[in-house]
Amino acid sequence: MRLDHVSYATSPAELGEVVQRLGAAVGAPFVDGGVHPRFGTRNFVLPLAGGSYLEVVAALDHPAAETAPFGRAVRGRAEMGGGWLAWVVAVDAVDEVEARLGRAAAPGNRRRPDGIELRWRQIGVLDVIDDPSLPFFVQWLVGPELHPSAGARTDLRIDRLEMAGDPAAVAEWLGPDGAGVLDQISIEWVDAPEPGLVAVQVATPRGPVRLD
Repeated sequence: MRLDHVSYATSPAELGEVVQRLGAAVGAPFVDGGVHPRFGTRNFVLPLAGGSYLEVVAALDHPAAETAPFGRAVRGRAEMGGGWLAWVVAVDAVDEVEARLGRAAAPGNRRRPDGIELRWRQIGVLDVIDDPSLPFFVQWLVGPELHPSAGARTDLRIDRLEMAGDPAAVAEWLGPDGAGVLDQISIEWVDAPEPGLVAVQVATPRGPVRLD
């Protein structure tokens, strides 16, 4: 298990402004990630060192955004004013998570503007809707050369996550292999009105930048 990415949800109307704001803050441009047809969403991504990336995502005017859990989660967060939606943990074998949770992972795909299709399986989005401090899990079905972190700016990396919630519940949710993930990630537990990802600190050549 490892930290794969963090996801910031916004409305389609504000997508460009948020991408510009976050990119300017860390001193690097996001790239157009394309559309998730199964989820009714589209994103922009910023590859980072350490095999992770930042994602800004918006729900489209598409039926899947009303039915798919991820589309519903993105739309719901945007309707609350937008902000950090989730942190996502990559696993090598999502079937182990399926067995532990007792349900099947959902397939996902995204077609980039250059025509290349990325595929993965994910599980846990419904749980994130109920408790946004929990991550969901993803297993990529493409090689590392196509992972969204490919071509990363090696001078930019996620330094710390500010999280509101119950650390014990997060550790239990991650399961027996989760201790390694929590050792890899610096998480600062903070007080907030609602559980969830509050801010992401990115290490940059100019020093740490807090994105909220």
